[in-house]
Amino acid sequence: MSEAAETVRLFFALWPANALQEKLAIWARQAADRGRAMRRENIHLTLAFLGATEASLIPSLTAHALSVRFGPIRLPLDRVGYWKHNRIIWCGAGEEPQALVALVDALRTRLDAGGIHYDHKPFVSHITLVRNAHGLPAVPAWIPLVWQAHDFALVSSTRVEGRVSYAVLQRFPAAAD
Repeated sequence: MSEAAETVRLFFALWPANALQEKLAIWARQAADRGRAMRRENIHLTLAFLGATEASLIPSLTAHALSVRFGPIRLPLDRVGYWKHNRIIWCGAGEEPQALVALVDALRTRLDAGGIHYDHKPFVSHITLVRNAHGLPAVPAWIPLVWQAHDFALVSSTRVEGRVSYAVLQRFPAAAD
């Protein structure tokens, strides 16, 4: 009898610098009376969710991601919203930057070419700030912020004692301007 292959939960994401994560986390905690605030270290923007993936595929995923060419992304965080269907308070761009859409398209094209399974739902850029929310609080005074993204990351997700933690496995830099 063969042992089952080791799997890990993976996704590709834009991963903000600590300073931006902290700004977003402060407001998430202020809005937490309406739900459960995301922890600072888990704040990100998902580009492609792979889910349970064989760990042996990580080198292939890395190679596909390294082949994606993109430039730095200027992402205005100028909109806060609430999705009632999944009870999430989020922030994001009022208008999707073309550079972000191009990055997602290029990454997903590489994953498709490699036969890599991922969630094919249409991309909707957002940063989850509060889960299990019950409505939208007042828009924070810091809106708008601008996020200059210079890389994206392959991230693993683990759950220990009911708490989700993310770990950046590798970063993939943008091409020079």
